[in-house]
Amino acid sequence: MKAGLLGPWARITAWTRTARAHPLLNPSALFEASRERNAEGLVEGHRSHLIAALDWLGRAQDASTEGGVAWGYSLTWDPHFCRRGWQAPYPETTGYIIPTLYAAADHLHRAEWAVRAERAARWAVRVQLPSGAVQGGTIGEPATPAVFNTGQVMLGWLAAWEETGDAVFAEAVRRAGRFLVAAQGEDGHWHRGNSHYARADATLYNARAAWALGEAGRRLNEPSFSGAAVKQLHAVVRIQHANGWFPNCCLGDPERPLLHTLAYTVRGLLEGGRVLEDDALIGRAALAAKPLADRVVENGWLSGRFDEEWRPVVSWSCLTGMAQMANNWLRLVAITGDRSWAEPVPRVLRFLKATQNRASANPGLRGGIKGSAPVSGDYGRYAVLSWATKFFADALMRDERASVAADLHAPDCLVLA
Repeated sequence: MKAGLLGPWARITAWTRTARAHPLLNPSALFEASRERNAEGLVEGHRSHLIAALDWLGRAQDASTEGGVAWGYSLTWDPHFCRRGWQAPYPETTGYIIPTLYAAADHLHRAEWAVRAERAARWAVRVQLPSGAVQGGTIGEPATPAVFNTGQVMLGWLAAWEETGDAVFAEAVRRAGRFLVAAQGEDGHWHRGNSHYARADATLYNARAAWALGEAGRRLNEPSFSGAAVKQLHAVVRIQHANGWFPNCCLGDPERPLLHTLAYTVRGLLEGGRVLEDDALIGRAALAAKPLADRVVENGWLSGRFDEEWRPVVSWSCLTGMAQMANNWLRLVAITGDRSWAEPVPRVLRFLKATQNRASANPGLRGGIKGSAPVSGDYGRYAVLSWATKFFADALMRDERASVAADLHAPDCLVLA
């Protein structure tokens, strides 16, 4: 009898959660969806949009008293976190936001962003797992190791070490790198230690963690790290399709991978090729970056998912992935010297800027970048995301520097961002 009651109660709980998450019961989400339908955001020069995005990141850090940056801000009651508003600190994205904050300090000559970066880096050291890994998910969720997240925080610690010279950050990188080397399979892929929040059979985007290992290997003189990076990146290109598409590269739908994870993989190959001095890897990154550049429409829109023929398969855009690809194309300009890679960037950045709400009285919405456009899209639904906002800020800083032919001489922290 007791067991028979569990089914109805589970169904009632699920229905209640779904109902609470509906935008009709969440005014901020409803108003933002209405704003998107009725008017484009005011688009100005990069600087005002950049300042708004950085201010949002500052509020996301202040939402946690310890120094980590919040996962994001949920405009609806979120059934996963069981709350709306600012969510818990997210070690993964805090890690790769650190170079962004250092870059902002240099780019804008505002030292307070470097102070925030160091605060975030020291928090990340405090929450590093005994194994050297970084946990999957947010603080408060089960602290299990995650390969990808570990690589992302390594990039932040490397930036903090370069900026401060404090050996505590170098040691955190070494511990994390040893975890990654130990967890790697003979075929170069990471079959163990992947986040419980991602599909274990579709983590080709770990290429970005391999990039972090390659950077650590070179900067800390750790040959085993560089060797593991080579092993993983070459494992990626062995299964990359001839047209550049990546199989097994998605958080949930490998046959129609998310632009976000495709962009992660492109960046991993590109920067891994740079740091390992392997032009073939750079070429493989370009092989995937080109069809995505070709699919940017006139107003800057880019689909959130693509099939194996690079056909757009959803009607919503993944704003995170669009910002990432703008960075990837600008990095291709810097690394290859071919300025044609920059062609889609102005359109994509204009589209992204138009989605940024800089006028809202809601501090969790104002200046941040949402998961999808429209806000009801399937990625980061009805949420403003710390990583989307980070990549947007990176792209604006990179584009400002590229416009004055300065990207080849960018500060080290911006290379890591």
